[in-house]
Amino acid sequence: MKLKIDDLIPYQSELDERIFELHDTDRPTTMQSRLLALLVEVGEFANETRCFKFWSVKGPSEKEVLAEEFGDGLHFFLSLGLDLDDDGSDVEAIIVEGSGTDRFLALYDAIVVFARNANLDTYREAFGLFFGLANSFGLSEEDIRSYYLKKNEINHTRQDQNY
Repeated sequence: MKLKIDDLIPYQSELDERIFELHDTDRPTTMQSRLLALLVEVGEFANETRCFKFWSVKGPSEKEVLAEEFGDGLHFFLSLGLDLDDDGSDVEAIIVEGSGTDRFLALYDAIVVFARNANLDTYREAFGLFFGLANSFGLSEEDIRSYYLKKNEINHTRQDQNY
């Protein structure tokens, strides 16, 4: 599955620039914080999938909740891609064989590799694994786009309200 997200990049750029201006900061200063935020958001997505909770019989959260959490992570991926001038064209989903836990751990590893060596190759690898997770948990391209745009509006509103 390829995902075309190049049209989302202007939305992320506008939000980032607004936040940087309101909080008197910039991309280089916030890169490490955005990387940590990405890891946290991936963890929140994992928590909603419940794929690692072998001790529980409860299933994953509803698709809407999964899509919302995925959208949060997408904001940080797009933001970090802007640091590298990524054009967002045709991101290829990478599907890791094995369990949901295997997939999340592969993504965490890739994000750490990207954090240590931030370039387009390491970024695209991590981003591809992230999109592979969406596919493996039943999120379509339309789900991803829709919830990203919804959350982008919420993020602007939060800035209006001194979040």
